Amino acid sequence: MTDLYTTQRAMRNMRRAAMQRGVIAILDVGTSKIACLILRFDGPDKLREQDGVGPMAGQSQFRVIGAATTRSRGVRFGEISVMNETERAIRTAVQAAQKMANVRVDHVIACFAGAEPRSYGLAGELDLQDSVVTEQDVARVLAACDVPDIGQGREVLHAQPVNFALDHRSGLGDPRGQIGNRLTCDMHLLSVDGDVVQNLLYCIKRCDLELAGIASSAYVSGISSLVEDEQELGSACIDMGGGATGLSVFMKRHMIYADSVRMGGDHITSDISKGLQIPVATAEQIKTRHGGLYATGMDDREMIDIGGDSGDWEKDRRQISRTELIGIMRPRVEEILEEVRARLDVAGFDHLPSQQIVLTGGSSLIPGLDGLASRILGQRVRLGRPLRVQGLPQAATGAAFASAVGLCLFAAHPQDEWWDFEIPAERYPARSIRRAVKWFRDNW
Repeated sequence: MTDLYTTQRAMRNMRRAAMQRGVIAILDVGTSKIACLILRFDGPDKLREQDGVGPMAGQSQFRVIGAATTRSRGVRFGEISVMNETERAIRTAVQAAQKMANVRVDHVIACFAGAEPRSYGLAGELDLQDSVVTEQDVARVLAACDVPDIGQGREVLHAQPVNFALDHRSGLGDPRGQIGNRLTCDMHLLSVDGDVVQNLLYCIKRCDLELAGIASSAYVSGISSLVEDEQELGSACIDMGGGATGLSVFMKRHMIYADSVRMGGDHITSDISKGLQIPVATAEQIKTRHGGLYATGMDDREMIDIGGDSGDWEKDRRQISRTELIGIMRPRVEEILEEVRARLDVAGFDHLPSQQIVLTGGSSLIPGLDGLASRILGQRVRLGRPLRVQGLPQAATGAAFASAVGLCLFAAHPQDEWWDFEIPAERYPARSIRRAVKWFRDNW
């Protein structure tokens, strides 16, 4: 745990240094596209002089000055499967964004969707030596949380305090400076497959970039797609990507659960490709142009030219009705939503006050998805679009860019995590020199 703590802490320091330099890149490594946004941190005053825009939800600190996307290569289920292909795709996206911004970037903050995330709820408590809660007390109570055995080869991606209680008063966001005797803390810990993270780190290093932060795609999609009252009252964000569908549950503005289903829009495309015996690229075009989930009487008469270049005249002139296409797409979408429903049931989503569900991600744009989702997941379903961010091109404002926009907000205002606090020396190994240094500092 200690080495993980130090690497995450080093990443936070790198992010801070990059922000002071003024430019940082955002990289969303997905199964269907790789998106790169370049942010400039100028501070609110400079921006207001330029365009007269007041601060929007605390976003006036940064502005998007470059954006580029490219078709993803070498990524399956949100995880890197062919390193060279992914490296080329990342280089393409980053270079195009740098060209648009006319600036060179060295540091990136990345997010990814796969790696089998698992959520844990931890609790720690502490008797205060002094009656006023200090930064050191918060660090000690976080360190007092019993970390479960997360399994061999897994790493902690997020470790966020979600609730503090001081004596009998619970629901405190920040207890520092308050008076009491006993401090308790609830922490949400998200673990992922370590090899997937290492592959991403290695791939970004091969692109001559430094990683200044890493986040779960489901988490950052929730930040950008859920409005404030939804984050407060308990809502789920379902990010339907190409290779994986991430889900995150928020309560009191904190993520309290995250999971992922290893199915997404690419599986629907694959079903169309196999069902109609056509290339995947053609299947993707037919899905985006003519796809849907509810067949009406008109759809029997609406014929779709499949086309093709096999050389067989009969095969290349085939047509199908839109009803047949819907018949191929709907079972797979139902399967994905039922899998999501099972994960939400495990998380105890039924006990939250609001139970709002927000669908986002590229695959959420299939016509009729909100109607089908409300039948399978519950009544309160809406389609989410990410927040508007200053300087973001119109082409990058759709639901497919929810995680990229959320990562911008995460970069600008990261939530306090365990590694933002100075870890108490007694949590280090016995032979650690830090304990001696701390004793020396405290006593001299």
